[in-house]
Amino acid sequence: MKVFITGATGYIGFNVALAFRGAGHDVWGLVHEEAKKDALIKNGIHPVMGSMEEPDRFTDAASHCSILVHAAADYRNYEVLDRKTVQTLLGLQNRGACPKTLIYTSGVWVHGHTGCAVVDETAPLSPPEMAAHRPDLEKTVLGAQGIKGIVIRPGNVYGKQGGLTGMWFESARENRLTAIGDGLNHWATVHVEDLAQAYLMAAESGLGHEVFNICSPYSHTVKDMVTAVACAAGYAEDIRYISVEEAAKKLGAMAKCLAMDQHVESRKAENLLGWRHRHLSFIDEAGLHFESWQAYQRKAEMEKEKAYL
Repeated sequence: MKVFITGATGYIGFNVALAFRGAGHDVWGLVHEEAKKDALIKNGIHPVMGSMEEPDRFTDAASHCSILVHAAADYRNYEVLDRKTVQTLLGLQNRGACPKTLIYTSGVWVHGHTGCAVVDETAPLSPPEMAAHRPDLEKTVLGAQGIKGIVIRPGNVYGKQGGLTGMWFESARENRLTAIGDGLNHWATVHVEDLAQAYLMAAESGLGHEVFNICSPYSHTVKDMVTAVACAAGYAEDIRYISVEEAAKKLGAMAKCLAMDQHVESRKAENLLGWRHRHLSFIDEAGLHFESWQAYQRKAEMEKEKAYL
């Protein structure tokens, strides 16, 4: 299959691109910065120079692909560009390779605070402000005519480059490990490689008009997770827990999302796609994840230095 991926040099998008390429598919990835295209070329992925702000620059390449994956997220203008990109990709349904499948990246944050309840894809949605536009876009993708729409809702993603847990690694390295809330809330999580396999399996399934929560079965409190980070990083100071209001001064609407208490299951993906989580929990491999994150940081710093030479 020919596959087009937005955000192909981003955290989720790059790992999804690697999964498709590893399965032998012909992958085309949208990349905004010239300096980042070599990362795609090295892995056998065709770079498509452009951005979500200028869809005309990538529609021709995307139209020749039967699988369209929207994995980009520009938080400087998130909702506007998210909608614009989805509408652009849906508009390609009768161009080039047909029929097409569009996979839209949403997230478990649309479930809102679940408390002690375990929710699945049938649960009513209650998204916080940052994810408020996602349910409407999900409906647009799932209800599209002439194209197979699939929605993937990842849990909080970790592993390799770091994801959201990278914030903890960074603060531990700077000797100021901080978490939002009282630490008693639970995060629904998924390793980035397990998540990437879900995209691949969804695309290869031939299914359409389906939504999948993708989370590991592990449900740890934030307190347990940051304690594991402290141990992995050799952090000996007190862990600081700050209020959502204080965190919002820096993180904006994301602060509330990070403080939600969530229990989310992925039984539907297991039953319909045959998807299985392969990695141990974040806590079980926190030391490994910290080392991996450090290695990616060193690589990024070296690449920055080369760019200035």
